[in-house]
Amino acid sequence: MVNAAAIWSQSLAGYVCKSNQPCAYRRSIGCRIDRVIGRPVISQCVVHSKHSSSRSKPARAGAHPSTAEEHARAGQEAQAESHNRNTSDEYLQDETEQKRTSRARTAFNIVFVTSEVAPWSKTGGLGDVCGSLPPALAARGHRVMVVAPQYQNYPESSSTGVTADILGTTVGFSHHRSKGVDWVFVEHDSYDRPGGLYGDESGVYGDNQFRFALLNVAALEAPLILDLEGSTYGDDCVFIANDWHGALVPVYIAAKYRTHGVYQTARSILAIHNLRHQGVYGPSTFEMLQLPKEWYNALEWQYPPHQRQGSYEEEGRCVNTMKAGISCADRVVTVSPGYAWEIQTPEGGWGMEGMLTSRSYALNGVLNGVDLVEWDPENDPHIYQNYGETNFVEGKRANKAGLQKEMGLPQRPEVPVIGFIGRLDYQKGADLVLGAAPWLLNQDVQIICLGTGDKHLEAGMRWLESAYPDKARGWVGFNVPMSHKITAACDLLLMPSRFEPCGLNQLYAMRYGTVPVAHATGGLRDTVLPFNPWEVTGTGWTFSPCTVDAFISTLGQALQTYREHTDSFQDLQSRGMIRDSSWDKAAQEYEQIFEWAKVDQPYCR
Repeated sequence: MVNAAAIWSQSLAGYVCKSNQPCAYRRSIGCRIDRVIGRPVISQCVVHSKHSSSRSKPARAGAHPSTAEEHARAGQEAQAESHNRNTSDEYLQDETEQKRTSRARTAFNIVFVTSEVAPWSKTGGLGDVCGSLPPALAARGHRVMVVAPQYQNYPESSSTGVTADILGTTVGFSHHRSKGVDWVFVEHDSYDRPGGLYGDESGVYGDNQFRFALLNVAALEAPLILDLEGSTYGDDCVFIANDWHGALVPVYIAAKYRTHGVYQTARSILAIHNLRHQGVYGPSTFEMLQLPKEWYNALEWQYPPHQRQGSYEEEGRCVNTMKAGISCADRVVTVSPGYAWEIQTPEGGWGMEGMLTSRSYALNGVLNGVDLVEWDPENDPHIYQNYGETNFVEGKRANKAGLQKEMGLPQRPEVPVIGFIGRLDYQKGADLVLGAAPWLLNQDVQIICLGTGDKHLEAGMRWLESAYPDKARGWVGFNVPMSHKITAACDLLLMPSRFEPCGLNQLYAMRYGTVPVAHATGGLRDTVLPFNPWEVTGTGWTFSPCTVDAFISTLGQALQTYREHTDSFQDLQSRGMIRDSSWDKAAQEYEQIFEWAKVDQPYCR
């Protein structure tokens, strides 16, 4: 094998993406980067592929019966064929219990490249995914490594004593093994600093491009040079590059390693958690990446005039890290089928829709799972009383009383308690919650909000509590035990996100018997299936368009069902609790994507 370190000191061949590569499914690919209306896209021929992602179809939603008599009659008609609730919904667990923790057909060496991983570093869902999916894959027989920056001293990890000279500096590696996973942390002075992972009170760090380019190269060196559990991973790996922070992995594989005989059989998968953040920098920063100059076109991006911000030279041209990953990865995956569809549209593509549509045959959406140990109402240490699917009515009643008492609200078991947990910003729809609050609180309900973010929305939460002292509480900040208590005690959980790649709170809520009311977007549309009283299906309510009026209308339906159709509401709660949200289910879908990637020749050679 070629010495990997030597690769970085040699002059390399250029960017060669061959069209019409041999493929088991006779795929015809053109990899020429064109300019169409000032925007780079991937040109290609007609694609015939078994790999095409399928778009999920939301369940048909029926109108609610207008009277109790109609509801009873509809329920009797549906009861015969839906007596067993386990089979009333395509997303509910059926045979998955038998498949759970089964072994994979083919074992892979898998390397996750991520800027954050729970519990060591986390700002959102990315950290949760990279802390939970790798153990699920390891449990199925794969050898799994996760490579992330070491933002501070982690007591669990120990130095490997191995260093690598890359991008003009030296990095070290520390290692910790647990849950069958090799957790590798890259040691460098640029990571360990005061402030957050990506910025501080003054804004984002000015050297983020360098910090995460360093992470990408270190992650490619780690499988080659780290002797873990008696051997290295070698160069036959599947890399999962997460968001723009890891999006240069496919580029470096093709430009710096494969041309020297390294990673010939490796494949790269770009995992998009949030396309809004793309890692955009000025053209002059390309040189710092130490890529051959022929590869500049793989990263170059030109924004149309109405989107240009800042003072990038050459009329809106820039280096776009996410674009590079999309154009060079062997496959692309998102965190839900709905989001995989949305990012191919002008509304959700953030300028990348053209490129993503051209690669739709290699684009899939896999729903995230939840940590079934941390989020388990039967064993949760944070909630007032534990409960399960067989006694959730009594358990939720006890948790409601406990939360009302702790929050200083009137202890009324009959009143619907509605929760909102999330970042207070425009994306999460916190302004819609405030907009609907005057109508909602006139319906004899109690609402409890937990979150932090935009200062104006934080002020709105304080106003909510002061204006309705007997009905509303606004906790500005975040508290993990309180998030569990709210999830267990509430009857409804609000998720009016304007866009949501996957979302986790609705999955937590359903596991605890709390019914979500969500905007029909992204992963919310895939997981919150609209309530259909005639077919006795659904796990919640969704609304569209994303307006206060539509939100209020759907809330009215939810409150009517809660008050007038108790049995139907409890059926909704039960279906949510037995829904399979395990990471093992997601791991099986990822395995299929690994196999597809391995069947084909590398996308860029």
